[in-house]
Amino acid sequence: MSNARQHMMPVYNPPAEVFERGEGAHLFTEDGKQYLDFIAGIAVNALGHSHPDLIAALKGQTDKLWHLSNMFRTPGAEQLADKICERTFAERVFFTNSGTEAVECALKTARKYHWANGAPERVDIVTFSGAFHGRSLGAINAGGNPNYLEGFGPALPGFKHIEFGDHETLDAAVDDKTAAVFVEPVQGEGGVRAIPETCLTALRALCDERGALLIYDEVQCGMGRTGQLFAHEWAKDAAPDIMCVAKGVGGGFPFGACLTTEAAGAAMQPGSHGSTYGGNPLAMAVGNAVWDIVSAPDFLAQVREISAVMAQGLKSLEDRHPDKVLGVTGKGLLTGLRLKSAPKPVQNACREAGLLVGVAGDNVLRMAPPLIIDQTHVRDAVSIIDDVLSAWQPAD
Repeated sequence: MSNARQHMMPVYNPPAEVFERGEGAHLFTEDGKQYLDFIAGIAVNALGHSHPDLIAALKGQTDKLWHLSNMFRTPGAEQLADKICERTFAERVFFTNSGTEAVECALKTARKYHWANGAPERVDIVTFSGAFHGRSLGAINAGGNPNYLEGFGPALPGFKHIEFGDHETLDAAVDDKTAAVFVEPVQGEGGVRAIPETCLTALRALCDERGALLIYDEVQCGMGRTGQLFAHEWAKDAAPDIMCVAKGVGGGFPFGACLTTEAAGAAMQPGSHGSTYGGNPLAMAVGNAVWDIVSAPDFLAQVREISAVMAQGLKSLEDRHPDKVLGVTGKGLLTGLRLKSAPKPVQNACREAGLLVGVAGDNVLRMAPPLIIDQTHVRDAVSIIDDVLSAWQPAD
């Protein structure tokens, strides 16, 4: 471990590169080397790096007011909440600092809803294998990944984990003890797997039939990433009762939100929940700017167009390397290549060649580029991956 990192808690193992600045879809190291950024802070930098509108919004606020806490009203938060509720299923918004905090708020809201409606026994949260809902104690128990639970004591009660795609077990699991079904419309960490639109519609119907709430985690797949403002909007009659958002909503500034219907959120009254920094003036200034850009129909149409170009490029890699690539996965600009071997060597080789990508699940090379990429960026990325795959000799 280098002296520069000796006091950092070693829960991450980053490569040697140190990035000094970013511009659009590119990052630059201290020595001036340029990288094409196709992971965007793990789907965070939705508008790329150093977007002028976001810089202007943040600078405009820094000279005025940074922090109040929720003891006082923040007009920017009220404005953004109005915009969100006008455009989505939501009628209530709670602003957080992160996606994990949005998840915690969602879990509490679901259980409080049933308690307030005379069914305190309804506490179970049904989730799916491959899910990732954050790193807090509650979130790792919701996700159920043994690797994230190891060493943190006994599993918390009240969570049921269903194998992804197992409809029969899901049907049996949602019963009179179920508070909510909790799902990512497109799984990120679990291998960039999109739930079929018909399944989201059926899931909504199942929750209605059984009296359970439906919670979506759109922290990674939301905010325009699939070409709709939120991924569940591709499906018919599949709106949730509660939704967690973060990452792209701040365009790089840390904040998230828990969105609810009026009915689902009604039990959350003063004292039920709180956040010192959530909805602070700086975050809300940036959030309003991001929302105004990404929610515009023309912007989302451009995302859908470039997503089709991206899909075509990745399909060409599948066709060119059938001995190494199993297929293309994901949706929109949350996508990836399923490889026949562990993807880490490919990720490392792409970085050495000037392309930043991620990994997901056991065998997926994950891409979540800024939503402002163009065809040149896609061609450059596909070309680099093509060269890397050509040179790669996967382990048996």
